[in-house]
Amino acid sequence: MWLFKSSVGRKVVMSVTGLFLILFLTFHALMNAVAVYSLDAYEAVCEFLGANWYALLGTLVLAAGFVIHIIYAFILTLQNRSARGNDRYAVTARPKSVEWASQNMFVLGLIVLCFLILHLYQFWAKMQLPEIMGEGADSGYMALKNTFSQVWVLPVYLVGFCAIWFHITHGFWSAFQSIGVNNDKWLCRWKCIGWWWATIVMLIFAVCAIALTGKFAWGWDCVGACAL
Repeated sequence: MWLFKSSVGRKVVMSVTGLFLILFLTFHALMNAVAVYSLDAYEAVCEFLGANWYALLGTLVLAAGFVIHIIYAFILTLQNRSARGNDRYAVTARPKSVEWASQNMFVLGLIVLCFLILHLYQFWAKMQLPEIMGEGADSGYMALKNTFSQVWVLPVYLVGFCAIWFHITHGFWSAFQSIGVNNDKWLCRWKCIGWWWATIVMLIFAVCAIALTGKFAWGWDCVGACAL
């Protein structure tokens, strides 16, 4: 099947899974913003997204999207390096039209992957996974407190957010280019939309992380209008 065997098909698969993950990031950012407004509301959202059938189905679909995206990133990177051969060792000036992010997508992806593993360990492994296994799970409030009461978490998360920002500002418009929803006029539009979208979403993540660290590590009274 051309989607899996050809270079163009692999780029399409990677683009579609990437856009799917972008939608999830948007939802996740809005969910985090709820925690800053009201910890009671955040707890209600976490209970709704517990170990029930629709949450588990969503987790499986999301996990499949991540795995496919990562696998295809490795395949395309190896394919591109193989196609360039010894040319990748030549010292050449980078064209001005080539973005820094596009030259470092694989490295940025590795940073994002490491950040994802840490984030899954701090939240999913303490909340939904124990519930699936029939064990005692942390509440959403406890997961936030246990994570953001550690001051080192904030700089690590901010680095992760920066890596995601660079990764998706390029990946957003590149995805539309790969699936053919693109022309000379729309290329600039997709870049602009992608830049603004990524900036707003990552700012929401960063502000939430700073506010939660302020509350749980530094004692700021600025999170959760209805604290538990």
